[in-house]
Amino acid sequence: MAFQISDKWFEFRKIDDDITLIWEPYVDPLIRCNIWHIKGGDQDLLVDTGLGIASLKEAAKALFDKPLLALATHTHYDHVGGLYEFENRIVHHCEAHQLEGGQDFSGLYRRQLPPEIIKCIEASGYTLPDVFVTAIPTKDFDPEAYRVKAAPAHRLVSDGDVIDIGRRKFVVLHLPGHSPGSIGLWEASTGTLFSGDAIYDGPLLDQLPESNINHYIGTMQRLLRLPVRVVHAGHDPSFGRERLTEIATQFLKLHDAT
Repeated sequence: MAFQISDKWFEFRKIDDDITLIWEPYVDPLIRCNIWHIKGGDQDLLVDTGLGIASLKEAAKALFDKPLLALATHTHYDHVGGLYEFENRIVHHCEAHQLEGGQDFSGLYRRQLPPEIIKCIEASGYTLPDVFVTAIPTKDFDPEAYRVKAAPAHRLVSDGDVIDIGRRKFVVLHLPGHSPGSIGLWEASTGTLFSGDAIYDGPLLDQLPESNINHYIGTMQRLLRLPVRVVHAGHDPSFGRERLTEIATQFLKLHDAT
């Protein structure tokens, strides 16, 4: 298959004075992770890092003008592929082992995914293309050889820990279900939640091998109690409290947990 070559792999959109959304436009929406850059006082915060197909650090060097903390909301490959580029890496302790040696996993073609993963994704309502990228960043990039590089964490977090970047403080929320160590970042003063894949405005993946429905039910019940104003999720557009309530309530009804 011949791929288009794009030397501009990332797109950027300023959400407000502090928050910038970064994404990979040539990646299929299924694995097109939202990458969030948040300005602080002493340092900035990066929430998730995308696939690592092209250098995020180089593409965003004008934006990354302070010391930077790079946090993984969980360790699925579409969220941690670029994590190795950053020195100060944060992840929940339940999934830290996933970052230690990289992931010997090729996931840019449908045929490279295990059959049980394909079954789960399609059962959730997604249609999987044969290939998950429509371009490559350089002519010598080989999608067949794609792997996630090792990126051991320098800080392990648990529920209730605080990420303080100066001017802004976020409380770590352990939100398991999609994966064991899924986390969100909650800023009570603004009602802002960075939710990773715990909740987003699209078909939720709750039957992956590492998923747990009972834990996911608890996560949805917790999110319903949170006085959220805006959710910046791991995929798809941001949304407000009303949509969060709809998504969480629908999930609970689906699993007879209302």
